[in-house]
Amino acid sequence: MSSPGPFASRPPLIALVDRANRVMQADMVREAHRHGFTQVKQAHNAVFSTLGGGGARASDMAARAGITRQSMGEIVRELTSLGILTTAPDPEDRRAKLITYTPAGLELTTAGYQHILDLEAEFTGKFGADQYELVRDALEWVVQLLETNPAQ
Repeated sequence: MSSPGPFASRPPLIALVDRANRVMQADMVREAHRHGFTQVKQAHNAVFSTLGGGGARASDMAARAGITRQSMGEIVRELTSLGILTTAPDPEDRRAKLITYTPAGLELTTAGYQHILDLEAEFTGKFGADQYELVRDALEWVVQLLETNPAQ
């Protein structure tokens, strides 16, 4: 029989953040499906979380998502075949491709962003505005602290 380990009654913060991230990403995929984008899957969130409205290069998006350029390229190809993304030569570097949303992709991301706002309003209602802001502030502080003082 194995022992329960040091965090049996209370998971470490990293486990909670990871679980919250996974649950929210799965919820975003379900929301995409509700809007008729039934072929969207969780791996596609790597694009949705890194592609702004002005477009980006796959290599930059991969770096922001923490995945390989090859993985990002595969996801971009999938979303392009679904009519969510389009690629064109980057005007700043003709060797590179600039990835942007199609009108359908903009519809999807607009619906997704609205869903995020609705979730945040729901969280505010359940926790109270002060508690919800405290949670957000704490997470922002953790990110800032670890980005400016990475472990060596």
